[in-house]
Amino acid sequence: MVSVKEKIAYGLGDTASNIIFQTVMMFLMLYYTDVVGLSPAVVGTMFLLVRVIDAVTDPLMGAIADRTHTRWGHFRPYLLWLALPFAIISILAFTTPDLTGTSKIVYAFTTYTLLMITYTAINIPYCALGGVLTSDAKERVTVQSYRFVFGMLGGVIVAASTMPLVEYFGQGDTAKGYQMAMTAMSILGFVLFLLCFVGTKERIKQPKSQSQSMLNSAKSLWQNDQWRVLCLAALFLLTGQVLRFTLAVYYVKYFLGREDLITLFMTLGVVASMLGCAVAQPLAQRVCKIKAYITLQVIAAVICVFSFFITSDQLALAFAAFILWKFFLDMGTPLLWAKMADTIDYGHQKTGIRVTGMVYSGVIFFIKMGVALGGAIAGWMLAFYDYQADSVQTEATKQGLLLSFTVLPALGSIIAAFVMKWYMLDDKRVEDIQQQLSSTN
Repeated sequence: MVSVKEKIAYGLGDTASNIIFQTVMMFLMLYYTDVVGLSPAVVGTMFLLVRVIDAVTDPLMGAIADRTHTRWGHFRPYLLWLALPFAIISILAFTTPDLTGTSKIVYAFTTYTLLMITYTAINIPYCALGGVLTSDAKERVTVQSYRFVFGMLGGVIVAASTMPLVEYFGQGDTAKGYQMAMTAMSILGFVLFLLCFVGTKERIKQPKSQSQSMLNSAKSLWQNDQWRVLCLAALFLLTGQVLRFTLAVYYVKYFLGREDLITLFMTLGVVASMLGCAVAQPLAQRVCKIKAYITLQVIAAVICVFSFFITSDQLALAFAAFILWKFFLDMGTPLLWAKMADTIDYGHQKTGIRVTGMVYSGVIFFIKMGVALGGAIAGWMLAFYDYQADSVQTEATKQGLLLSFTVLPALGSIIAAFVMKWYMLDDKRVEDIQQQLSSTN
């Protein structure tokens, strides 16, 4: 059993990660378009191009972590080693130097690329750490529930404090405000990563006889058909989720016409996510995790489509729909991450090779591809509908924004639910797999 204290310590690592991840999802597009002055099409394309780098760095980091041997384990050391570099680069990404034209694009591309590489280097070992804290299938859901409740706490911090901090530190200088706000949050993230390092322990070890080349590990990973199902589900899910979340600030500012309510809108959405994650564990105790996940995605899709019919003067209904969407969507998040640990056992039994870091790095790559596609599509849709930064939008632009915020994200959830029909690792099969692995060790 993993103690409550250790589950909290593990969760604090996701609080730290989400201080950056949620900032990127909520505000980076707005920062680039309305503060730096980049076109939304350029920003969207940049988000997507950086994912080409992830195609190399993600599996490489997973393989490196699997082959790391220290007195602290395979994965924990990276929390200690990279917490400070991650904080510094996060600040640089939200710093606006006195540049013009192409130089601004080059700076944005360089700092965003470094941010994503560093995020990969610290986040993949962190995620893999969750797969070696316990071998109990139900306990894994509990661990992930704690993780995402505390992870969403990072989102609450970002949603509730970013704009107030920008105004407080900036005093009319928005660029300075963003830089100082990110400095404050990066310091907090640095401390939380260290607490996660100190408070956790790796328990599941790789087989002592395992000594595989990176190529053989990659072949073993590809033979894991259940892992491939999760990768596809994660890709479509995150594409729709990030598209909607990225456009949420634009939706409130331009469609609802209430810029003063952006902070409240985003904060309530993330609080709903926390509550959804907290409900995941008791839900998993009572119903099949696979059926529950599929059902939750369908509910989230229905809410998205319903939101299309909410008019700009129906503020309460718009808030309620966004809150319910985040609640049901993120109720499934701990279930998805618990399944990743199950696919590690499945792959170990099927191939005889245990590749914890590479399993997580592979899924995270597809998650980041979804994040990139969602952000890119958001930028492209804004450009297509002739969005003008910080100006009064035409009715055609508002309707295009509404369509992109509601109907398109629903498609992501529907496709993710459809893909999960091929996922077969229920609790009974996972228990059988673990018994077989125990008998052969």
